[in-house]
Amino acid sequence: MNVEDTRPTRPRRWLVFVPLALFLALSGLFLAQLLSGRDVSTIPSALIGRPAPQTDLPPLDGTGLPGLASAAFEGQVTLVNVWASWCAPCRQEHPLLMQLGQDDRIRIAGLNYKDKPENARRFLGELGNPYDAIGTDDAGRTAINWGVYGVPETFLVGRDGTILWKHVGPFTPQSVTEELMPQIEKALAAG
Repeated sequence: MNVEDTRPTRPRRWLVFVPLALFLALSGLFLAQLLSGRDVSTIPSALIGRPAPQTDLPPLDGTGLPGLASAAFEGQVTLVNVWASWCAPCRQEHPLLMQLGQDDRIRIAGLNYKDKPENARRFLGELGNPYDAIGTDDAGRTAINWGVYGVPETFLVGRDGTILWKHVGPFTPQSVTEELMPQIEKALAAG
């Protein structure tokens, strides 16, 4: 009989340190991301620099405005705002959209996302209507084509129908001044 076979096996002590090593590695990775200075609230869009998705949405009944169609992007700088009456941040940003709606150099189009028409009309009746066109996306399929993560989201579409810029979340006075307006000015200067 072999003596080695009868001895109890001892656990390898280094295995005790594997969970600790994994924890430290993940902690280091998270810390590096945190200290990188990168704005984690920005979500890149694969559509920037590409033509806006083919869009042909019916109008929001009772507003007298046209629906949202790709053909309407040609020749003008358009701000496409994805919104819904049930969206609290949409209500928060709406006064800023009302101010932007007074700028005749741009067109503001609304993409009403998974909303009931009567609720959308009530929302606009209470807060005002900054939109030149409103398309209703009852099923949310068009929003998926636009790469929408949630509401509100806003896209800047150039005169040639190309998506130039995207903003996720509600606008703030600071984001309008520091981010949106420079992008609008650049789009207007482009032709």
